[in-house]
Amino acid sequence: MTALPRWVALPVAAAIAVAVVLGIQLARGGGTYEPLRSPPACADRTVDSQAEGLDGLTERLVLLGLADAACSLGVSREELTLQLAQQGPITDREVESLRSGLVAAVGEMKRDGSLPQASGLMDEALANAGLNRYLERAIRALPDRVVDSAVQVDDVLRRAIGSLDLRATLNSLDDPNALNRQVETAVTQAVKDSLIARIKGLLPGG
Repeated sequence: MTALPRWVALPVAAAIAVAVVLGIQLARGGGTYEPLRSPPACADRTVDSQAEGLDGLTERLVLLGLADAACSLGVSREELTLQLAQQGPITDREVESLRSGLVAAVGEMKRDGSLPQASGLMDEALANAGLNRYLERAIRALPDRVVDSAVQVDDVLRRAIGSLDLRATLNSLDDPNALNRQVETAVTQAVKDSLIARIKGLLPGG
């Protein structure tokens, strides 16, 4: 059999390759031309923080909390984010779902061992806390082992979540890209306040 000239063989080979790829895509359902869908509401996801310390803790807490809230509401995390940023007044169900999600996230982080010790968060909590220098000095003088044995981070987080005005935080949103950052900021401040209040209780007369 006579071989095809090179100028004919190359286009033929390319056409065959394209046909094979299209055939594979069609066999996998690629011929529907549907847009990519968000993951199912309760799909398991790996949530890793890009930050460290207190910021990393609250970042992961919020991501896990939003995922849990989305699952309870029957939507994806992406859909919930858009809903919270674009709709009118936040509903009671959304507020309570997010609060419950954040509390559930605390339990998940405790189980997987990702919660830090309280002493490891103390410097960040004291920064810009506005305490007088004598009180701050007394807190810093507490041994880490005393702080860690008396102050449990999961309890601090639950107290912080309980004190949050989530409705006000969510109602002030107008940009879905700012949701995580805005909730994280509110959670971080609440965690700082809760942690300092617990540590102050370790001091004489605290």
